[in-house]
Order: sequence, then structure tokens, then C-alpha cells
Amino acid sequence: MFFQSLETLIAKAQQGNKRAWLKLVKQHESQVYNHCLRMLSNPDDAMDLMQEVFISVYKSLPKFRGESSFNTWLFQIVHRRGVEFYRRRKLYQPLGEAPEPACENSDIEGNQLAHLEHQQLTQMMLSLPWEQRLVVELKFFQHCTFEEIALQLDISTNTAKSRLYSALGKLKVHLEAVDG
Repeated sequence: MFFQSLETLIAKAQQGNKRAWLKLVKQHESQVYNHCLRMLSNPDDAMDLMQEVFISVYKSLPKFRGESSFNTWLFQIVHRRGVEFYRRRKLYQPLGEAPEPACENSDIEGNQLAHLEHQQLTQMMLSLPWEQRLVVELKFFQHCTFEEIALQLDISTNTAKSRLYSALGKLKVHLEAVDG
């Protein structure tokens, strides 16, 4: 089997080619899942959101014109579906209830330490407003530039910067309290 460019896969998927669609999903599913997991901090919710995202991508794929990169377009959909998911979940989740992260490491001590660190990071991220959490996710986990973040979230570059710096200030306070 030979390598197909992303543009070729997109064009074939837009024409209804199921194999091309499955390759597109395969190429992007781990990145989308990890993004969803970091945003929602629950593997089951992340999987549900990822499925919603790919359903939306499938339905919207004929409208993709290549005016932005596929990743930018994809993560705009992830963002919109994530906001909807977060709002739905927030309506039904009692205040103060945060999902427990899953750990699958067989090393007990390492597992406990990783679990504790993951819990602390999750709690710190959950303490941020949704808009700031998205910017932190895109900047540090997806390695996006401020321009890409602004494009994906449909905000100005300055707004993206101010949200990031505000989030970092809040995270700093949490880190100092933990290390204190």
C-alpha cells in the first residue's frame, strides 16, 4: 500500500470513498481523543465526544473547501462539539464533582505517583474557565501558535494571549499552593 496525501484522502472521502474516510479517522483519532481527554478529564466522556466530533466531521466533510488546513477545520469542530458537550455535562453534574482519571500502569508505586500527578493536573485544569482551558490545551498540548488558536476559536490573537496569560496566572497560584 502506498502513501496518500491528506488532500487526496479528503477528496476521496468527499466523494464517498469509505476506505479514505477510515484512513482520515485513523490518522486523527488519537490526537482528537487526547484533546478531548485533556479537556474533559474522563476517558468515557472523551470517547463519547470523539464520536460526536467524527460524526460531525463526516456530515460536514462535503463543505470542507481547504481554505484552512484540515487540522484547523477539524479542531474548530472539536471546539464547538466540546463546548456543547461541556454545557450538557455541566447541567447534569453536581457541583464539586470531578471525574477520577483512569490509570492502567501495573507498577503500583509508579501508578500511585502518576495517578496523584494526573489528579493534581486535572484539578488545576478543571479550576480554569472553559475558554482558558481551551487555550492552554491548544497552546501546550496541540502546540498551536496564537494565530492558529485565534482562528480555531474564532477570537482575536490578543484575546488568545490574554486568556493564556490569565490561565497561567491562575495555574501558578495553584502550583504555589501545592508546593507551598
